[in-house]
Amino acid sequence: MDKKLIALLACPVCKGDLKLNREKTELTCYQDGMAFPIRESIPVMLANEARTLTSDERLDKH
Repeated sequence: MDKKLIALLACPVCKGDLKLNREKTELTCYQDGMAFPIRESIPVMLANEARTLTSDERLDKH
């Protein structure tokens, strides 16, 4: 994903910053503990499509 596009995106729930996880192809919001998938280079910014981060992932914060 383009870094400029990521900089423009915000979490749809809390409007906080998102961090790109290239390994899992998703955008992560550590404030809400949610990870939004990226499918075919398109971020899916729907709360019902996001997965909940595990406790370890919440602590890791790369």
